[in-house]
Amino acid sequence: MGGSHILVLGGTGPAGICLLRELLHRGHPTIAYARNPAKIPDDLSSNPLLQVIKGDMVDLPKLSSAIAQSSAIISMLGPNSLRMSDPRQFADFYSTGIFPLMREHSVSRILAMGTVSISDPQDKTSWIRLFLVLLVRVVAGMAYKNILNVANVFETEATGLDWTVYRIAGIPGGCDEASWRKDRTDGETFVGWVAHNGWSSRQKRAALTRWLVDAVEGGADEWIGMMPAFNLISGRFPNFQLDLRIPWFPDVLATPI
Repeated sequence: MGGSHILVLGGTGPAGICLLRELLHRGHPTIAYARNPAKIPDDLSSNPLLQVIKGDMVDLPKLSSAIAQSSAIISMLGPNSLRMSDPRQFADFYSTGIFPLMREHSVSRILAMGTVSISDPQDKTSWIRLFLVLLVRVVAGMAYKNILNVANVFETEATGLDWTVYRIAGIPGGCDEASWRKDRTDGETFVGWVAHNGWSSRQKRAALTRWLVDAVEGGADEWIGMMPAFNLISGRFPNFQLDLRIPWFPDVLATPI
C-alpha cells in the first residue's frame, strides 16, 4: 500500500516550487521527482521533509520507487517546448507509467494540471477563454493537443483512481519565499466551471498550490472524477490587462519532469 509522502511531478517550475513551499510549510513529507533537481531552491532542497529523486519519464524503476512511498500525487506537468513533436507525450506517460504504478502500489489520489483549453459540458461561453484557446492553437498547436490528450486519458484510462484535473489559465506571482507567503492568502478562490459566476482567467500561483494541498488533505473530494476550472474570484485583479504571452505558458512550458 502507498506510503506517507506527497509526490510532486513538475516541481521545478515556478508553480511547482510554490507547491513544494506549501507542502513543507504544512509539514508534509514530500518527494520531488525531477529531471533537473538543481532548479529546486536550496532552502527547499535542504529541508529534511523533502526527498528529491532525479528521474525522467522513461525511468520507470525510479518513478515506481517514488510512487511506492506516496499517499497522493500532485502533477504540474505540461508541455515544455513550443516545438513538441509528440501530441501524446504526457498522456502516454500517465497511461503507461503513472496509472499502472499507482494501481500496483495502491495509490489512488492524483491531481493533474490542465488548462482551459480543455472544455467541460458544464462550462459556459466565455469570449476571453475562446480568444486564449485560439491563440494557443495557433502559436503552440502541439502543446494544445498534448493538453487535450491529457484530459482524454484521464477520462478513459484512469479507471479506479481518484483523479482530478484542475484547469488553469493565467497564474501570475513569484515563487520566492516572500512572494509565496504574500500570495497564498491573497483573495478568495473559485473552483467550478468556466464563465460561471465567480470565474476569471487568472489565479496567483501560491493560492493555487494552497488549494492543491487542501485537496490532498481531503478538502476537494467533491471534485474527484471532474475537471474544474480554478482561479481567483473575479475583480481581485484591478486594471486587468490581457497578457499576450499566453497566460498559462510560463508554468506549463516550464515544468519538465
